[in-house]
Amino acid sequence: MSSDSSGGSVETLLAGLGLDGLYGGESTESHCGCDLEFDDRTLVVEASDCSGDLAASPACRHSVVERLATREASSIVVHTDGLKHRYDREGTAFLGAAGRFVELLGDRDGELARAVARDPIEGAAGLETRVDEIGDVAIESGLLGAVADASDYTDVFSPRLGLAVAYYYVDQSIPGTARLDDVRELETGSRARVYDRAERVPLYSLDALDLSLSPGERELVVNGYEAIAEGWVEGDRAASRAIEFVSDDPVDPTLTAVLEKHTDGYGVLEDLFADPAVTDVYVTSPVTANPLRIEFDGVAMETNVHLTETGAKALASRVRRTSGRAFSRAKPTIDATASLSNDRGLRIAGVTEPVADGIGFAFRERSDDRFTLPGLVANGTMPASVAGFLSTAIERNAAALIAGTRGSGKTTLLGTLLYEVTPDTRTVIIEDTPELPVSPLQTVGRDVQALRTGTGDGPEITPSDALHTALRLGDGALVVGEIRGEEAQVLYEAMRVGANANAVLGTIHGGGASEVYERVVSDLKVEPSSFSSTDLVVTVDAYPTSTGRSRRVARIEEVCGTGEDLWFEPLYELDGDTAAPTGRIDRGESRFVNAIAGPTEAYADVRGAIADRTELLSTLATDGRVSPAEVAAAYADRR
Repeated sequence: MSSDSSGGSVETLLAGLGLDGLYGGESTESHCGCDLEFDDRTLVVEASDCSGDLAASPACRHSVVERLATREASSIVVHTDGLKHRYDREGTAFLGAAGRFVELLGDRDGELARAVARDPIEGAAGLETRVDEIGDVAIESGLLGAVADASDYTDVFSPRLGLAVAYYYVDQSIPGTARLDDVRELETGSRARVYDRAERVPLYSLDALDLSLSPGERELVVNGYEAIAEGWVEGDRAASRAIEFVSDDPVDPTLTAVLEKHTDGYGVLEDLFADPAVTDVYVTSPVTANPLRIEFDGVAMETNVHLTETGAKALASRVRRTSGRAFSRAKPTIDATASLSNDRGLRIAGVTEPVADGIGFAFRERSDDRFTLPGLVANGTMPASVAGFLSTAIERNAAALIAGTRGSGKTTLLGTLLYEVTPDTRTVIIEDTPELPVSPLQTVGRDVQALRTGTGDGPEITPSDALHTALRLGDGALVVGEIRGEEAQVLYEAMRVGANANAVLGTIHGGGASEVYERVVSDLKVEPSSFSSTDLVVTVDAYPTSTGRSRRVARIEEVCGTGEDLWFEPLYELDGDTAAPTGRIDRGESRFVNAIAGPTEAYADVRGAIADRTELLSTLATDGRVSPAEVAAAYADRR
């Protein structure tokens, strides 16, 4: 970029002295091939014709210091060879101090100004002993403090790196005290290293495939990105056609995958969620001050990934586009779902101004809609005896609540239980954010109608209105994705008066029947007598194992008593790491088992049905017949 045209001979004179940055405030000439321009408080350095390496190139340092003599910066971003190098805090403050020194020095010593601009460490040598005006400037500018502990520029400049078309940077530095605990190869081609740190949470360090590309490969990705952004390539398979458009060679699947991730995907989230142990990713506002954090097998970790402010806005735009929901200052929260390139489903909660300092997100793995009860038996979530009881209970129209803490697997279990509703039963599902396996259930021939609720704004309906509507949509099973507000009173009223004679299922936050009772009665204002319409409370939890975090059915309790005289009796509870029968059913003491006996059945007949179902589910699990289609086929004759 050219310098300002005003100034005449004075500017020419300063330029000759190497102090052209002191004239005016916006000179953009450089002492190397860089173009420099401010973007708010970020100094952007386009280093297409030089290295842009602030640690190794005195000429680049000279250019940057002179720009910082005219204006303060909070960060420096250098673009070179398809990469972005971001210098925050220490590196920017170091050169900023040199820039203030040059500014305050003025025309006192042009040679010293040039020396400090090119090489602040060497140029400042001896200034600490000066007791004149120049010594005062060295102290006032902060130069002496900046160079005091700097022996080498590689100690000062450790930039975060990012692909030019991406909205994130990774910090490649690793603390000397960190201990490598695990190395993980990801299906996206990236790699992750997990470090234990003595005084902080563990570090999940992402080695992104993007940054391992050669300069030529990065150029193709950048050019392909431009081809899509400019509309030169559109439609399906845009990424592969864009790479083909900008290259004379056959399409490279690696470059296509990288480009697709940053144009049609969720960027770096695709890498993080490619690790099956990562269940949650948190984007904390303000994003420029906080690295992304994750849940890794139930362990909170900090990553080396830093999202840009533009990246947060791009995420918000994508979430709005895919969910069809508003997300702005007028509606500063959002709850939505998304699917990644690997078909892994996410639930998204977002906040923005004015309720937060910028944009923040929580991305959470959605429940796996491929699970069935035999599948949960096979993976150890529950033994076959528990599965056999739950299957029989749902088939016989139990009113059950699935309880647990966040991330314990409530929605996953609820989704599997929907396959236990008999094939001839209509099921109405009410959710504010779609997470239950509606499509898979319909694919195997189940009659399932989904209702989507909201706050009542726009075309959405409130949860209570949705319940009233559901009761008119057909006689059958009623499922509430999460019971947490006004819908609780409507649901329990419907159960109490017998408006729904079939299975009623839902999830609720709580650690057991007693906690659930307190939440429903005290917090959600449901009458205790109405709560007695609940038959079972099934509690699930997540627990650590030697191979990571697992989920399990921890307890099944039946609700006993009537009116306000209620208590809870465990039918299954933990014995070691697995739920086991308490003996209450075998002793003939279960109120629920007695209640679900048909007109011509005795208590013993129900026990026999539970045993038969247990054997069937055990056989399916052992044989590996756990897919929805295989389970539906095994259930085909159930009515």
